[in-house]
Amino acid sequence: MSGTDSSIPNIHGDGGSAAMVQLQAYLAQLPAAEESRLPSERELSEILGVSRGDLRKALAIMEKDGRIWRHVGKGTFVGSRPLSTTIEIADIAARTTPSDVMRARLLLEPQIAREAALHATIDDIAAMRLAERQMRDAGSWRQYETLDNLLHRQIAQASGNALLVGLFDVLNATRRTVVWGRLRADGARPPADHHSFADHARIVDAIAERNLPGAAAAMLAHLQQVERRLLPNPVPAEP
Repeated sequence: MSGTDSSIPNIHGDGGSAAMVQLQAYLAQLPAAEESRLPSERELSEILGVSRGDLRKALAIMEKDGRIWRHVGKGTFVGSRPLSTTIEIADIAARTTPSDVMRARLLLEPQIAREAALHATIDDIAAMRLAERQMRDAGSWRQYETLDNLLHRQIAQASGNALLVGLFDVLNATRRTVVWGRLRADGARPPADHHSFADHARIVDAIAERNLPGAAAAMLAHLQQVERRLLPNPVPAEP
């Protein structure tokens, strides 16, 4: 009996290795997005110039490593599978108020920022900087909110803790379901002096400087600003 695990695709043949290299290069040049869906297997094999068989092997390895995930009927996505795909968000949201969401954010996200300051890689920080810049150029509130979600998830991913990322995904999916769009201020796009621009810069700067308490404090201050603007009677935050 062979000592190899037949459940793990063999990627070491020339074609498989080439497909993996091509796929890695393709993923690296994709624009940052909250949900980057890959083209169909047929289209992707043509884009990369590899056979579908070799592409499947490379995709299987990446899925096993948590670099992509598949949703039956929807496609293949870049990144780790959001925990929200396996938890019934609608049920949680039906029993959750905006105040509940805000309280949960105040408790969880500063600690996530602290962990990000400890574990973030150079690539993590570069991605945060890019999202931060793109937010300032957002042409609409919808575009801004998409980039805001992206930045906060990048911070969670930079923690290097899959459980924290999963908790963040559930919290964020619930937040987006619980009337958050209705609470948005008037105007077609964020004003140039929108408070979140400076807030986000302080958070990312603290993470880049490996300033753990500074990152947590900057995230807490940001969320307290959000709370004051969105809720009529903010819940006092613990120090």
